[in-house]
Amino acid sequence: MKQVTLYCDGSSLGNPGPGGWCGILSFREHQKILCGGESHTTNNRMELLAVIESLKILKEPCQVMLYSDSKYVCEGINQWLVNWIKKDFKNVKNPDLWRHYCDCSKSHQVIAHWVKGHAGNAQNELCDKLAREQAYRYAQGI
Repeated sequence: MKQVTLYCDGSSLGNPGPGGWCGILSFREHQKILCGGESHTTNNRMELLAVIESLKILKEPCQVMLYSDSKYVCEGINQWLVNWIKKDFKNVKNPDLWRHYCDCSKSHQVIAHWVKGHAGNAQNELCDKLAREQAYRYAQGI
């Protein structure tokens, strides 16, 4: 099973407000940057959508070393998801995205690692910058 590295970040201007996300997938010397956004969303939705959209482009099962400054995403994946599934996502925020995450992650082994945001990690900083740029684009109606 190939091991890939995934750095993700999400941003919103207001909560809710226009938002953006970014994922950076790396495998050996290859790197793919994905970005997107929505005109009316929340930061947590963008954080999770970055993971989902990045996983969707993987063409085969992979071990995914995920790095995010979102405790919501990391703890959701590593700790809370099993119980959320058992209770069919009752009283869970963003159940649509968590279900989508379950679908697109089922063939992968995802291990989430929390990284401190704005602490000099180059990949995390790039993700943050690109996610904010997307949020500003959506704020301007682009």
